[in-house]
Order: sequence, then structure tokens, then C-alpha cells
Amino acid sequence: MYRVALASFHGPLDLLLFLVRRNEVDIHDIPIATIATQFLEHLQVMELLDVEQAGDFVVMAATLMEIKSRALLPVEVQSAADEEADPRRELVKQLLEYRKFKDAATALEERAEAQSARLARADDTDAPAGAAPLKPVELWDLVSAFARIMRETQALQGRVITIDDTPQEIYERQLLARVTEQGPLDFRAVFTPPYSRMKLIGLFLALLELIRRGALVIDQPEPFGAIVLRIV
Repeated sequence: MYRVALASFHGPLDLLLFLVRRNEVDIHDIPIATIATQFLEHLQVMELLDVEQAGDFVVMAATLMEIKSRALLPVEVQSAADEEADPRRELVKQLLEYRKFKDAATALEERAEAQSARLARADDTDAPAGAAPLKPVELWDLVSAFARIMRETQALQGRVITIDDTPQEIYERQLLARVTEQGPLDFRAVFTPPYSRMKLIGLFLALLELIRRGALVIDQPEPFGAIVLRIV
């Protein structure tokens, strides 16, 4: 099976930070029930895609579920000295540290891009065009959008087993041809009937591969908004 190994899958903390930002919640007061449910939805998609190092995400999911279960326990009156610490505290600490380093890395990347735009290197003309960068937030948006499509399309289907052994290269050529002929393509339009789990996964993996190779780029004018595919 095709294994997804994109650099943008930084780890469970990256996904957790994405969910906190998308839900516009205070990082110091994470609504564990909501975040845990959404984290599990993303994990289900990643397991379907056979993402490398998915084990780390499973561990984080287990941690979230443990914190959620502890939060549901009856609260007993205790003295201030005996009162148990908020079970989210250690997770929040890790998340804050991760955000600090991620923001610093982003700032350095932006400075490097600005400097490159001002001073072109002498060997730029000889350098091959590299793949367009895929930011982590954009990749998690893709996973989130794909999860919604899987839920919606599977809900409309009967319990029919469909075998789809179409090579991924075929899906890649078809998708690239559509964007070339039709111009910018909405993400949802990538997935056409008949809907089957294997076909949906095949199309999504083809999309990720085209992005990885730099054949397609993603535009998202508004944060967490509509996703559009374009030719480089």
C-alpha cells in the first residue's frame, strides 16, 4: 500500500495545535471532549492512508481520551492542598513549547524568503525548480476536508463491497489532466461518483503525491476556508 511520508506531517502536537487554532479556543483551557473527537476523526483518515509513524498519533489519542475520562469523573470537595492538578496541564505545557519553536521556525522561513526575493543568488538560473512548499496547516486542512467527504459519501452508500484496483498513477494523470483543462479546481470536485472507499483514498493519495512532486499547488484564500488546486 502507498505510504504517506510528507514532511508536513510533523507529529501529533502539530495536529493538536491545528485543532486548537481552528476551534479558536484558549490553549490554556482546551475543551478536551471536542478536541479529542476531532483528533480521532483525523486519526481514522491517517490510518486509512497508512501514514508513517502513525503510532505517535495513536499515543496522543490515548492521552486525550484518558484526560477526557478523568474530566468526566464526579468532582468531590477536597482541600486546596489535596486538590488534584488539572490533567491538561502537562499537555498544555508541551503544546506551548511546540508552538514557540514552530513560530520561531516560521519567522526564520519568512525572513529567508524575504531575503531571497531581495538578493537573487548567482546560480539561480542553473538551479532546477523545486517542489512548492506545503505548509502543515494546509495539509491538515486537506485531511480534515477529506474526512468530511468520506463521512458524507459513505453515508449515502449502501453496504456494497466495491473492488477498485486502479493504479495510483492513473488517478494522478486523470487529476492533472482535469486541472490542466479546467483550470483551478475546487478540492471537493476532485472526488467524483461513483463513490467507493478505495476510489476516494486513491484520488486523495494521488493528490498528495502531485503536491509532493510540485505538479500541483494549493490555494486557500481564507484560513480554514475553501481549498483550490492549481497547476504550478
